[in-house]
Amino acid sequence: MSKNNGKSVVLVCDDSVLVRSMMRDLMQNEGGVGEVLEARDGLEAVALYREHRPDLVFMDIVMPQKNGLEALTEIRGYDRAARVVMASSTGTHKNLKAAIDAGACDFIQKPFEKEVVLDILHRHLEGAWE
Repeated sequence: MSKNNGKSVVLVCDDSVLVRSMMRDLMQNEGGVGEVLEARDGLEAVALYREHRPDLVFMDIVMPQKNGLEALTEIRGYDRAARVVMASSTGTHKNLKAAIDAGACDFIQKPFEKEVVLDILHRHLEGAWE
């Protein structure tokens, strides 16, 4: 488990700078997260995951270079214990099933609701920084 001054490290992967910024601010200001790493596509997400082994990943599905499902599959192939929450604005049953089949621990619909993000964050990191 990654630590930053005794607090958790979370990776946010989204091709939108605005989404990454909003998630980072929410997690650091209200979520108690020590460090938020940011990736703009699946290629960066896989590289950052391998380098930092974050405690939790929030990953968009639709991105350039390497989509979120491809990155999820690669991350889970590298680390079967990886906890990845998939996010999509196209919340189809097909995307949800593909994400769960690939090993996602949760799924979140975009646009994000602050309370939903914080609930998922705390559920998956319960006790991680105690």
